[in-house]
Amino acid sequence: MSSPTGKNITTVISTFGKRLLNFIRQRVSNEADAEDILQDVWYQFTTTVDTEPIEQVSSWLFAVARNKIIDRYRKKKPDSLDSLLTPNEEDGGPDFSEILFDKGSNPETVHLRNLFWKTLKEALQELPEDQRNVFVWNEMGDVSFKEIADHTGENINTLISRKRYAVLYLRERLMTLYNEIINH
Repeated sequence: MSSPTGKNITTVISTFGKRLLNFIRQRVSNEADAEDILQDVWYQFTTTVDTEPIEQVSSWLFAVARNKIIDRYRKKKPDSLDSLLTPNEEDGGPDFSEILFDKGSNPETVHLRNLFWKTLKEALQELPEDQRNVFVWNEMGDVSFKEIADHTGENINTLISRKRYAVLYLRERLMTLYNEIINH
């Protein structure tokens, strides 16, 4: 189906719209996300269909929907330095943001801030080198996963997974510090 007219796009939407929305609804937790993903799929369809032929429209639509769903879940995963600083909704984890972003020079705050960075640095050294590198490059060096993949020759999904493991480990180590501070 190459270069369809507006009428053909409308036909595709009416033919696959309900099935595609139901497919997405089964895989996401709320209606708003499902509708956003569906809109993303239609947008990608309308922009792609004018530049490349799509042989199997149905397969293409469902593959794009699956990829959009995966992308949505990845965005929600706790895989950033910010997620280490603020409380985890599931376990009420530590909130280091007040200590780290406090501009005051209160001796106790300065001590806690230094302790946080010391613990984070030690925890980073405890990680396997590949996890540590991905975390440091992506979080602290602001290097994209694509750039890291190009540099290392690793698959982007492998890099994302390594960073996720790093974040989970770092969160656990910082939770230990938090508990020591609270119970001290």
